[in-house]
Amino acid sequence: MDLSLIVFAGFYPPARRAIQYADALAQAVAGRLVLLHINRASQFDPYESVAERYHQQELARKSDMAAILYQQAGRLQTPASLEVVTDLLPAVAQDLARRYQPALFVLSQADEGAPAATTLLTSCVDILRGGSYPLLVVSAAAPARHPPCRILIAADRESFMLAPAAQALRPLLALPGAEVMVAHISSGVEDDEGCALALRAVQASGLVQGLPTPELRGYQHESHVQGVLAAALDMRADLVVVVARQRSYLSDLFHRSVTANLLHTCPVPVLVLPAAAPEPAPEAPGMAMAAGYANTVLTGLLPAS
Repeated sequence: MDLSLIVFAGFYPPARRAIQYADALAQAVAGRLVLLHINRASQFDPYESVAERYHQQELARKSDMAAILYQQAGRLQTPASLEVVTDLLPAVAQDLARRYQPALFVLSQADEGAPAATTLLTSCVDILRGGSYPLLVVSAAAPARHPPCRILIAADRESFMLAPAAQALRPLLALPGAEVMVAHISSGVEDDEGCALALRAVQASGLVQGLPTPELRGYQHESHVQGVLAAALDMRADLVVVVARQRSYLSDLFHRSVTANLLHTCPVPVLVLPAAAPEPAPEAPGMAMAAGYANTVLTGLLPAS
């Protein structure tokens, strides 16, 4: 099934750059493009408590803008469809991911000095990460006409498995001429064992299956964000890949705030891949027997009915 790149569209330079970058990626992986235009992003529907006609009126006002976007889509190298909504809501993201699966959401990094755009980006990222959808944030300096060729995976000691939604993204790492590298960031000490475990975690996830063994480098920095940025600069990476775990509070590198900071500041595009939810640990037989025995004893202590 072809990969669908759902790119947040607009007429200003950051959005135009994201569209061009997504167009180049779609050509490289034989995917398809979906241009998505929104006015806002929210966890809650702002029209839920008002008459539906107000929502329809706002949609009607977007008709001219939609027509211009449709014309621009015709000038892209990849055939593109258009989706116009007033608000990106969790339910809207879910519907888009269901209809265009497998789907990668592509956003533009906000320009400095544009607080409204920064707030919108943060809201969109929160909704997409909350739904465990793969997302790509395109930086201002990204070469819009060329797919990435030096891909840096930031990894730590903890193993992970890719969520089903992220499995379709593996072809991006196997593009012709692409080189994949792994960086491990440590704080306070040099951690060669951690570097080896980070590479093992990436390989065990299947993310680089069928590819040459990635080059591995360790970097020491008190700030994990600055460590990743230093690694990207040193290794001349043009794409940084990070994993979003549901248990990210166990990892400094993949903590939500660290990833959010990286998305806003990284000078190269950042691809966030959702990890699969960890399976619950099986209950030990001894604990189950003890629980059953305790339940029997307590039942015997209850007064007869």
